[in-house]
Amino acid sequence: MTEEEPVAPNAFPETPWTMLIQARDDNTLGTNALSDLCELYWYPVYAYIRRRGRNSHDAEDLTQAFFADFLRRNDFANADRARGKLRSYLATAVSHFLSQSYRKDRAAKRGGGQPVFSIDASLAEEKYQHEPVDKLTPEKLFERRWALTVLENVLDELKQDYSHQGKEEIFSELSGFLTGKPASSNYAEAGKKISLSEDAVKMAVHRLRKRFRNFLHRHIAATVESDAEVEGEIQWMMAAFQT
Repeated sequence: MTEEEPVAPNAFPETPWTMLIQARDDNTLGTNALSDLCELYWYPVYAYIRRRGRNSHDAEDLTQAFFADFLRRNDFANADRARGKLRSYLATAVSHFLSQSYRKDRAAKRGGGQPVFSIDASLAEEKYQHEPVDKLTPEKLFERRWALTVLENVLDELKQDYSHQGKEEIFSELSGFLTGKPASSNYAEAGKKISLSEDAVKMAVHRLRKRFRNFLHRHIAATVESDAEVEGEIQWMMAAFQT
């Protein structure tokens, strides 16, 4: 697949709003769609609950319970892309969930069934311990982690795309030029490691950045109401990174 070739429809995982629509179905497809959505966005929810004062064990249980409760009560039946941004939808939902008077017994009730997805508790706490201690409200922390999660998902998709093309080594060496943390100090040094000239590396990085931009645009478009909102959401992400 070259840069100019269209991406095959099955080259990416389902988009988040597609997952929500599928999650409405009372069947295996719906359950799998919810599980996939949780795998993408569980950590922003976990971080929000931790910043609301819950300890790590309660946050793990409540994060599971939040998504499981959505499935049990079929809240996804009300999910509608036309209602706005997916991040706003989930942020409002988890805030409402925590405010409910019955929240204390959700983890116990969840124990009667199978977890919707698996949380890596050690990874969750490792991430959370690196969050700013006093500067961010629960809402701002959710937004920051949402933005970083989107970036991580896009980079993972891009890595898979390069791997499918047999260019995993190129991605590994050059992806740091996207994030500001390159493995090599300059293009010439990177070229020596992957047997490319400095000019070829410059072109490869240009293509990588363009590909990244396309992937990011596609991912953001799947979480907002219309394509017209994509650029604004990307600018919001950049501001969230600087928080």
